[in-house]
Amino acid sequence: MLETPHVVVGAAIATKVVNPALSIPLALGSHFLLEKIPHWNPHLNQETEKYGQPTKKSTQIVIADATTALVFGSFVAYQALPNTGHAIGILATCLASVLPDLIEAPYFFLHIRKEAIKKWIKFQKSLQVDAPISWGILTQLVVIAVGAWWIFS
Repeated sequence: MLETPHVVVGAAIATKVVNPALSIPLALGSHFLLEKIPHWNPHLNQETEKYGQPTKKSTQIVIADATTALVFGSFVAYQALPNTGHAIGILATCLASVLPDLIEAPYFFLHIRKEAIKKWIKFQKSLQVDAPISWGILTQLVVIAVGAWWIFS
């Protein structure tokens, strides 16, 4: 799944579960649950195996998605101000929601091909339910919409 749906769900958890000792583990767990929803994302692993790195198009998608996720999470955290503790909790929960994917980033983008990261990628891939691009993006838009509704309701 793209990072933005993960961050929206993480932010939603943080806005409803204010205690970071609960919200952070819930957001981390939500990552693995969301991977079970049929979705589409760039096939970074296949591209890296074939070309030695992700394609330019996939890299652009990753950058746009990560930027959107960062802006959204920051916006939700900003809304919590002046409660700095809650704002930091929201950011930490957003980070936890994408941490499993961030662990993979050095493999794909920094050419760090450690065996532990390869095993992690294989584990994450075993959880993912792929869908064709149209359905796979639609499911993610639904996740984003429901998460945003939950945050702002």
